[in-house]
Amino acid sequence: MSTFDDRENAFETKFAHDADLRFKAEARANKLLGLWAAGLLGKSGPEADDYAMGVVRADFAEAGDEDVIRHVAADLAGKADVAAIRAKRAECLATAKHQLASGG
Repeated sequence: MSTFDDRENAFETKFAHDADLRFKAEARANKLLGLWAAGLLGKSGPEADDYAMGVVRADFAEAGDEDVIRHVAADLAGKADVAAIRAKRAECLATAKHQLASGG
């Protein structure tokens, strides 16, 4: 195998690893956002966990996070505006990335 092939394989492996981490961070951020929203809705325990998983599933509707924002905004009407939800999601994404980087 040539050095070029080795480099190509290394880049492909890194790309796949980065994509996997990105997916995990997005899913974890959506779950954290869902748990936050569940708290605003007065849900706790298994009910909050179920709601959070619904937020995670909402992300599969389309590419990007707009589907999640719309889902949570519809549920939180009057409790949080879209700007607050976006800010919280950004905070959740940073937390998720930190958790994954530290092995959590």
